[in-house]
Amino acid sequence: MDIRHLQYFIEVARFQSFTKAAEHLFISQPTISKMIKNLEEDLGVELFERTRKKVILTDAGRLILMQAKTIDKAFENLNTQLNDLLGLKKGHIRVGLPPIMDAEQIINIIGGFHARHPHITYQLVEDGAKRIEENILQEELDVGITVLPTQEDKFDHFFLLSEELEVILPPAHPLAGRKQIRLEELKDDSFILFSKDFVLNDRITSSCKEAGFIPKVISESSQWDFIGKMIASNLGISILPKSVARLLTQDVKRLKVIQPTIAWELAIIWPKTQYISYATKEWLTYTQDRLSIE
Repeated sequence: MDIRHLQYFIEVARFQSFTKAAEHLFISQPTISKMIKNLEEDLGVELFERTRKKVILTDAGRLILMQAKTIDKAFENLNTQLNDLLGLKKGHIRVGLPPIMDAEQIINIIGGFHARHPHITYQLVEDGAKRIEENILQEELDVGITVLPTQEDKFDHFFLLSEELEVILPPAHPLAGRKQIRLEELKDDSFILFSKDFVLNDRITSSCKEAGFIPKVISESSQWDFIGKMIASNLGISILPKSVARLLTQDVKRLKVIQPTIAWELAIIWPKTQYISYATKEWLTYTQDRLSIE
């Protein structure tokens, strides 16, 4: 038995299919079937109950899966720490980015770090701030960008940026000719918001409640450009960060929000208690230095 046996076993259990696991691992189905058979022979138990449509873990399989995941994670951590010993000749950084921000600044920072350390690779994952925080705690991401305040007991962070939010209206809206608007004036409008995985959804809803009404949400999306298209088609209105509102190419109107003003602060976060790779630590230091001079 070697680590690949356990890794293949984990993937078959995850997909409940030899075929799908083989496709995910870019190997042939006979290869993965043989590896699982060898593992069963080594352990002296059947790991899966085979049916026509899927494979199901046996009681022994469920027990071994828990231990296999622990061993696989320990092996991954060992490789990470060995990479640290090699300095920055190798490394991989997983960064969570909310799609509701203009990513140009952070991409430029990653580009500058890459120029110094060309052998470091990156995985950029777009998701809502809530999901980014969850994925960091589950060790699926190394760092991420989220909305302040964050969970101080779980994350360390440093400030990234602050900006106001703007109301986005279709050109035919009765208030489209204004330069600024009180939030309470939108109480009868239909809102198009980011989904509930996004902290912005909570921020807008709480601001509307502060203004005396609950927003009537007719649609939610995870893509700011799609929201812009829906607004241009007179389906409703939205509230977006100023940097994102500037990127909209549709024929829409942008208004400053007053009474109350709505703003947000973004920060880069990483876990307080989990292992942080050397490459990630160096990237965090580099990023903080870049932000201090920009």
